[in-house]
Amino acid sequence: METPPHPFIHEVTLTKAQRIRGILLGSVLFPVRIFLVALCFLVIWPIARLRLAGLSEEERSRPVTGWRRWLLHPIVWLLSRATFFVLGFFWVKVKGRRASNKEAPVLVVAPHCGFLDMLVLPPTQLATVVSRSENTSLPVIGALLEFNQAVLVSRKDPQSRKKAVAQLNERLTSNGYWPQMLMFPEGTTTNGKALLKFKPGAFLAGVPVQPVLLRYPNKLVISLFETCYLPVYNPSEEEKNDPGLYADNVQKVMAQALGIPATDYVLEGRIPMRKLGGLSLPFESPPRETLSLLNKDGLCSSDVEAALNRMIDRCQSQGQNSKVNVDELMSLLGLKERKTALAICELYSKDETVDLRQVYVSVAAISGYVPFKTLLHTAFTLFDAEGKGSLSAEELSGLMAALLGVPQDNTSELYNAASKQDRLTEDDLLQVLTTHPIYQRVTNEYLQPEEASSLLSITALTNGNAVNNNKTITNGNGTLHSKKFD
Repeated sequence: METPPHPFIHEVTLTKAQRIRGILLGSVLFPVRIFLVALCFLVIWPIARLRLAGLSEEERSRPVTGWRRWLLHPIVWLLSRATFFVLGFFWVKVKGRRASNKEAPVLVVAPHCGFLDMLVLPPTQLATVVSRSENTSLPVIGALLEFNQAVLVSRKDPQSRKKAVAQLNERLTSNGYWPQMLMFPEGTTTNGKALLKFKPGAFLAGVPVQPVLLRYPNKLVISLFETCYLPVYNPSEEEKNDPGLYADNVQKVMAQALGIPATDYVLEGRIPMRKLGGLSLPFESPPRETLSLLNKDGLCSSDVEAALNRMIDRCQSQGQNSKVNVDELMSLLGLKERKTALAICELYSKDETVDLRQVYVSVAAISGYVPFKTLLHTAFTLFDAEGKGSLSAEELSGLMAALLGVPQDNTSELYNAASKQDRLTEDDLLQVLTTHPIYQRVTNEYLQPEEASSLLSITALTNGNAVNNNKTITNGNGTLHSKKFD
């Protein structure tokens, strides 16, 4: 299966002539356009504030009517369009028909490539948006959000999210009482070469939506902009009851119309991820990056093998208390540079300490030294805190985070698929990870060892066995034996 293009990397190749033209025109047009945009903003700012001025909290919680709408709305609309005009967006090509509020209470727009996508607002008569509450403190932007009566949500406050969901449901099911809403279901910006997995917010109410496509026909001249309204998408009863399914199906329709892939990529904590069976799979794999850093620090294959042995010895001797700081990690890995150890810590943690189990298990998984069955047994033992032969849902999250190298906050699907009578054993987990149609893909596509020619050129020992300092020997069949040495 062909891998979709990376949605977070954008490369533009310019000829020498194009660069020279950009410098010459930019040096003249840029300051002129910035001045004109600032002028538009200075006019918009007080008018936008005037719309809700003097209204009580109760009045602000209802749609604006009367002169505040019929007088101020056209003025702000005109000034908004003028702002984009002076930025070079002289004309906006519109295809299709925009549905009425009652036909489709929400417009779902994709792909989301940047701030200039806001150019879609004038053709939609400044439809209501969803925005971060932190944006209200920004000059002009905050006034426009207030004017728009936007639904505000704070990413730091879970209660804010619940309130925003309640507001969305109220507005989308108001049968035209509230203005039409506009949402970017990808939730972040991309290069437009693939659609990210849609967030379910726009689909929670189960009402019809109208997909809206954005295109920049010229890859170099972004002032060419096209908006395309697709037919209204009416959800089935199954989709109404399953917002995730509804979102996925609308994403596929839009991707097909755009001629780009519909992916299961998301952005979690500013880290690009792929979602599969609820698991988060990062684009940039921490263990693979770790192997690359070890290589740059001068470690060869035998050095990495020795480092793995030291790490598992430490993990098994310390039990659940396996946190190490940068200097301890540097010693265990046998590094020459402290900055390398610090870089590895940053791959797995937000501070200068790291759970050694996570480093060992994730690196061992792709190193080729330890067969998967053996590694899973080791990891299961490390995370089975009480030694009861089964893992809780929380312990499973820790184990999968160690295998994949990133936190796993949603392993409930995996736990339900692998557990029997609320008990998850090692054999059950192994069976699901190696035979389940979804989780087998995680094992086969993500936990495969590096090729011999890549990174550290790691290969298994010629006899298929590896021994650690605890006198434990593993063979290529994944069985674990205890061996005494003279």
